[in-house]
Amino acid sequence: MTEACADSAEVLILGAGPVGLTLHLALARYGITSRLLERRPLAALQADPRVLALSHGTRELLEQLDSWPAQAATPIETIHISQRGGFGRCLMTAKEQALPALGYVVRYRDLVSALSRHLAPDALYAEAEMLALEEDAQGVGLKLGQNADSVSLHGALIVHADGTPGADPLVSVRDYHQQAVICEVRPAQPHGQRAWERFTPDGPLALLPLGEEFSVVLTLPPAKAKEVMALDDAAFIAALEAQFGRHLGLCQASPRNCFPLALRMRRTLAQGRAVWIGNAAQTLHPVSGQGFNLGLRDAWQLAQTLLTEGCTPSALAHYARLRRCDRQGGALFTDTVVRTFSTDFAPIKWARGLGLYALDLFPPARQFVARRMIWGGRGG
Repeated sequence: MTEACADSAEVLILGAGPVGLTLHLALARYGITSRLLERRPLAALQADPRVLALSHGTRELLEQLDSWPAQAATPIETIHISQRGGFGRCLMTAKEQALPALGYVVRYRDLVSALSRHLAPDALYAEAEMLALEEDAQGVGLKLGQNADSVSLHGALIVHADGTPGADPLVSVRDYHQQAVICEVRPAQPHGQRAWERFTPDGPLALLPLGEEFSVVLTLPPAKAKEVMALDDAAFIAALEAQFGRHLGLCQASPRNCFPLALRMRRTLAQGRAVWIGNAAQTLHPVSGQGFNLGLRDAWQLAQTLLTEGCTPSALAHYARLRRCDRQGGALFTDTVVRTFSTDFAPIKWARGLGLYALDLFPPARQFVARRMIWGGRGG
């Protein structure tokens, strides 16, 4: 391996997914230089087929960066929340919130493409492997392997935005013993920009409008998930409608993927000249679509903090304090929903039915929940 070059920027960002890209663009907006380091080629990120649920608050942030993928985003105008085999339901509408949509459904690749349009060629080190990381009183030094060369980078701070962490003693993990089966299905009738959140004893089931289809997130215990993954398309659609407890007229299922679900919370967000954001800081259950939006708010808050306080360890410590309410609130909300609604115990079933019924009848409570979902901690 040959030494290719040395480079420097005020902030080094590990991970060039949407959270890392958002941070890079937000920093550039404030005149702070940064470099992105990514193990995968950018083309792989732009081909990722996963689907994201973005809140209207996230749209507002991305529009300030001129990176909102308007043509690729399907609006959610109504959310219908209910439980299978029990009474109570709640209907949330964009009209009630005086917004064009409560949220949007976007493919990961479309969001990455919109963000990377503004990426300078020299800002990204793709297909790069971190070989060494050192920190001292002056900053952080990073040695990368890229192709057959090595690159030495120096910055004041390093940001970990590189996805879900592996085993780490500073990360607490709550295994939900559930798996998410994800795919897309086509409804026989137009979905009308309505999202469905259906709670079942096995876990939540979400149908999100995406183009003319629904993006499906079906939560099941591991054994049931394995069985569902082995079904043919017709049998899968029948199982999906049975889980929903209602005939939806679904057809044409896409290939399915499956992944385990857990709550992962990093106890220390900032340490010296290093900080963790996005999934590297917290990985939430996908119910209500809070985790990814929380990660983009991390990026925005970090950029604002560094603008006002400089690229220093004390700024990172202050950032960690500023994010405490939003991240803990988001984790508590999703964790409570999952544990409360993933049971068929009769008293709890009746209590949550009454809760849904009250939420539907009491607009201030519904408004509070909707604003919390749209804007996070600043919307409560």
